[in-house]
Amino acid sequence: MSWRGSWGCKLGELRDPHPSPLPKGRGDLRGEGTCRERELERLLMGGAAAVIGGAAVFGAPLGIAVPAGALIAVLADGIFRPASSTLYPTISRGPRDRPMVALTFDDGPDAEVTPTVLDVLEQFGARATFFAIGRNVEANMNVARRIVAGQHELANHSWQHSRFQNFYNRGTQAADLSRSAGLIREITGVDAEPLYRPPIGLKSPPLARAAHERKLTMVGWSVHGRDTMQEDSERIAADILKRITAGDIVLLHDGHDLPNRHRRAGAKALPLILQGLRERGLQAVTVSELLKLR
Repeated sequence: MSWRGSWGCKLGELRDPHPSPLPKGRGDLRGEGTCRERELERLLMGGAAAVIGGAAVFGAPLGIAVPAGALIAVLADGIFRPASSTLYPTISRGPRDRPMVALTFDDGPDAEVTPTVLDVLEQFGARATFFAIGRNVEANMNVARRIVAGQHELANHSWQHSRFQNFYNRGTQAADLSRSAGLIREITGVDAEPLYRPPIGLKSPPLARAAHERKLTMVGWSVHGRDTMQEDSERIAADILKRITAGDIVLLHDGHDLPNRHRRAGAKALPLILQGLRERGLQAVTVSELLKLR
């Protein structure tokens, strides 16, 4: 089954945010950026035309409210739903036909928490993807190098992870992406563009334009570990294991976007999660392995 974008743009093998099977190459996943940019422009221009046309035909306020509401609903989906491909193609899970899942850790590396996560992964022979904040990587270079040395995947989660990042213009978004990606390349020695996950999973039209320019592979998640919402490690693990199935991408955290704060719940739950995956015959691999990008 071939994939296409939300408005018909050909994206190699892509069709919806739940690929199965997946394309063989990273380039296919990133798709044709110029096509998606044109479609985004058409969406915005079409929405504006619908508002104007509705006002002309039906008068205000009904002729304005209905098309404006529809446009706002579409844009809100693209901005606030992490798995949405409205603004940019976003992968939220892998194929269901292989006994593999991807555990991902956001907001690190953390000098106290991330080494514990790495120790547990090594104990179980598991691999994971770390969507790292660039400034945290810069502050914890030895931990970042250990991630790579352990055959895990170091991915881009922005440089700043600002709470206001969704309001950045295209130039600021591009600079943030570039700075973090450059440091990751320096550590990994890999020229390919790192996988990217936007802060909090939020996207915006300026981010979409910057992402198209870099031909990013954007990754969401299909299972939220909810480890930022509670501290009970047994409950976190049980909730994940109750919902997880082959192909899922799981969101956990090994760091924090605010200084001098730590998130330890995911690390404490990890042994229980990995034991549960082992009992279910599921292997924890990197996102790139799950999606057959490498």
